[in-house]
Amino acid sequence: MKIALFSDIHANLPALEAFFADVDARQPDAIYCLGDMVGYNIWPNEVINAIRKRGIPAIAGNYDFGIGRASNDCGCAYKTDTEKANGAVSIDYTNEIVNEIHRNYLRTLPAHINIEFQLNNDKLNLLLVHGSPRKINEYLFEDRDEHSMIRIMEQASADIMCFGHTHKPYHRIFNSGEKGGNYYRHAINIGSVGKPKDGDPRGGYVLLHINNNSSILDKESIEVEFIRFEYDVEKAAIAVEQSPLPDAYAESLRRGI
Repeated sequence: MKIALFSDIHANLPALEAFFADVDARQPDAIYCLGDMVGYNIWPNEVINAIRKRGIPAIAGNYDFGIGRASNDCGCAYKTDTEKANGAVSIDYTNEIVNEIHRNYLRTLPAHINIEFQLNNDKLNLLLVHGSPRKINEYLFEDRDEHSMIRIMEQASADIMCFGHTHKPYHRIFNSGEKGGNYYRHAINIGSVGKPKDGDPRGGYVLLHINNNSSILDKESIEVEFIRFEYDVEKAAIAVEQSPLPDAYAESLRRGI
């Protein structure tokens, strides 16, 4: 089974359209959205509508959670006063332009999606979250302590945990020491379609390959494919510059930061 996972579109319609073109060519068996459809650009309604029209199962990101409740708090962790001020402009603008039909949709999105496979006489649990199983806006960066990551996944009964929120893709495999010393858990950050922060302005998503031989006992039996795709970055950046949004967001798109 080939599963496409994407996240953090952040109202970037050109990036989402390019993602759809790329993923359609790869013909996955299933597609899931891990949240943060809105914020930081001018097309929140169009992005939500495009995802809903395709009937893609989705969970709420922290930005979706805030906008769904018409809150002025997106649950974002801004590092400086300038970032905080820019963030206030973004959430105010997004609240102003999102229509009520889409706001109601965001408000009813689930926090998690759990998918249980029955393979090799054992269960394989795939958990989809936005930030972490514990909190929608918890940042799980790649340098997170291994014991902390294992504990988070064990408590959530997750053999494979896929998430976004940091906009920086990675795949880590942990042996949690169960099943006679071999019990492999996979933590996968799927990156960002519309606002990458890893120095690469191209959009990104993941194809997760699970086959009839996939097992918690064999770390090589689960394949994670990181996909990057080109999109019209300049169109998205200019849209920011021609809106009330801070120009800093346009530069972030151009530089992938």
